[in-house]
Amino acid sequence: MTTYVMGDIHGSYRALLQCLQRSAFDYEQDILVQLGDITDGYAEVFACVEELMKIRHLIAIKGNHDDWFQDFLQTGLHPQLWAQGGEGTLRSYLIAAGKEDVITAYGYIHPLALSPTDVPATHRDFFNSQQLYYTDTAGNCFVHAGFNRQRPFRKQEPYLYYWDRELWLEALSWEASNRGKKRPGTFRMSTRFREIFIGHTRTIMWGTDKPMKAANVNNLDTGAGGGGRLTIMNVETKQYWQSDPVNELYEISYR
Repeated sequence: MTTYVMGDIHGSYRALLQCLQRSAFDYEQDILVQLGDITDGYAEVFACVEELMKIRHLIAIKGNHDDWFQDFLQTGLHPQLWAQGGEGTLRSYLIAAGKEDVITAYGYIHPLALSPTDVPATHRDFFNSQQLYYTDTAGNCFVHAGFNRQRPFRKQEPYLYYWDRELWLEALSWEASNRGKKRPGTFRMSTRFREIFIGHTRTIMWGTDKPMKAANVNNLDTGAGGGGRLTIMNVETKQYWQSDPVNELYEISYR
């Protein structure tokens, strides 16, 4: 049994399949920690969820985009009116529900065209059961975005786990200030972890579609939602596998 971690998917089903195949992931034996943001981007969110539900030992973390979709499932109204990539999610579930006729030739879809009841109960349960974070027995932490490292990890406002960017930016700053030092300082935090695995903040903002590491923070959002790649990593060895550039797998992104 091997534990893998995967970054933000954003509806890129073809990239998801490539990562699982290229890593030789075993659906029955291996563990996959998926770091959230399955939704919003490419229009195959439904297929992504279906594939992930085939994995026996799946740990699904909530991303900020997933939180918006969960709001829709609970209230019937998407808080961003399907903006910020939501149109890809909307299209995916309209097609799965057999409601393609409401997708007009002009590209406009009424924001109330999809009802929560159009989403299969298994998918509603999937998003309602996503976790804010996961910690393992080896002292590793898996979270979509980050947290306030000055406060105890489990005493944070819930939204920080799927919105915070300060942890990553502070880790980058620490890395830069300690580069080349024989005795680098300690990246201090109230709750200590061996390794931290995050998504949320795309590494392509720093000119790379590969995973990045600063201090003990590993960033696996390699830009699958923005034309980059999807990444899956072996947690213990740090070996990783990637999809093709997602903008080569799809013609249209809704982000």
